[in-house]
Amino acid sequence: MIERSGYGIIVASLLLSAASYLLHPIISAFFIAFALFTAYFFRDPERKVGEGVVSPADGKIDFIEERRLEIFMSPFDCHVNRAPWNGRILSVKFIEGSTPPAFIRKRGVRTNEILIESEDGVFRVLQMAGIFARRIVSYVKEGDEVMKGQKIGMIRFGSRVVLEIPEGFRFVRKVGEKVKAGETVALKDESIQRSQPR
Repeated sequence: MIERSGYGIIVASLLLSAASYLLHPIISAFFIAFALFTAYFFRDPERKVGEGVVSPADGKIDFIEERRLEIFMSPFDCHVNRAPWNGRILSVKFIEGSTPPAFIRKRGVRTNEILIESEDGVFRVLQMAGIFARRIVSYVKEGDEVMKGQKIGMIRFGSRVVLEIPEGFRFVRKVGEKVKAGETVALKDESIQRSQPR
């Protein structure tokens, strides 16, 4: 399955490939290769949704501090983002900024902020554009109801996603771990306490 916004790029690449074939087969082959890469990049596989708070993105966890977790998404990760918890979209706000390489943690980056309000508090998801990620696509708007694991947006090409959780939750993953969107990354404190041996 391919994310919907990728179809236009794939079709355009194939048309350019056909048009350039008479000029030079190598140019035509380049556009075919780009179409294949685009199909891979815009893949949108089905995901099993885990327990607790789930990851909003595929990638590598490279920062955790208190209630903040950051995920670096390489160009080879699936870039479709998902809701970490059930709730209502409190706001969606685009913040203009710089576009440094996604593997560099930096303030003032071009960001799409999504706030999800629930009975357990407000969850904050930041979709941050990297040097190659020139467009952040949002699937949700203020007032929408979302279910945990539901698709909420996509960042085109390398990027970073931040998840901030409310009090009463605790991250159960570690820096350096690879995660998939929909996998458990945090649990309620009471759930952790019940699972600990007495």
